[in-house]
Amino acid sequence: MMQWHIVCDFDGTITPTDVIDNILERFADSSWTDIEDEWLSGHIGSRECLSRQLALVRAYPAQLLAYFDSVQIDPHFPSFVEHALTLGATMDIVSDGLEQGIARILSRHQLPLLPIIANGLRQVDRDRWRIVFPHASDACRAASGNCKCKSTSHAKRVLVIGDGKSDMCVASTADFVFAKGTLAEHCERNDIPFARFDSFAELPGLLALLPHSLPTPTAPLPLEQQELFHHV
Repeated sequence: MMQWHIVCDFDGTITPTDVIDNILERFADSSWTDIEDEWLSGHIGSRECLSRQLALVRAYPAQLLAYFDSVQIDPHFPSFVEHALTLGATMDIVSDGLEQGIARILSRHQLPLLPIIANGLRQVDRDRWRIVFPHASDACRAASGNCKCKSTSHAKRVLVIGDGKSDMCVASTADFVFAKGTLAEHCERNDIPFARFDSFAELPGLLALLPHSLPTPTAPLPLEQQELFHHV
């Protein structure tokens, strides 16, 4: 594992639900769903989607903090992180969500400090907010708020862990993907090497099947690894 760099999504991957969607359900006008439909249909990128949606939020800081403190994570995530780092992998949390929320949620768990690459939330009035995109790129093919592909440019071998639309672009450039939800379906449709999972409890076993070097046409995988690379 020492040569693998792990890019791990947050919302719907580490958490069972999407944090921003839950904020919008609690604190925004219902028109946020119309904007969501525009994004899901591909008419707008996530940067425009999130900007318009977060402008609809009306919540005081204490309300947002109370919500962040209620969010649960996959209970097996902390042990997975320890296991992966012990094997020599590096790992970033890379999300199109909110850095402040991710940091607050993860701080309640006994985790090593991990880099968090995500969007930022800025208060513009007592209960009004805007989102900022320090990791956006005009060259992003998905017009994302956080161009996840930028986070992999320094890595020799990339393992993506994710669940949905915001992970699809970076999954296409990764060496391997651990996927659930619509990301697994996307990988299967597009012949992206991946393994399907439901819980981080499964991932130490899947890590053990990853090769130290990537397969080539002249160097087939050992039999015990072939099933992994055929979309389990």
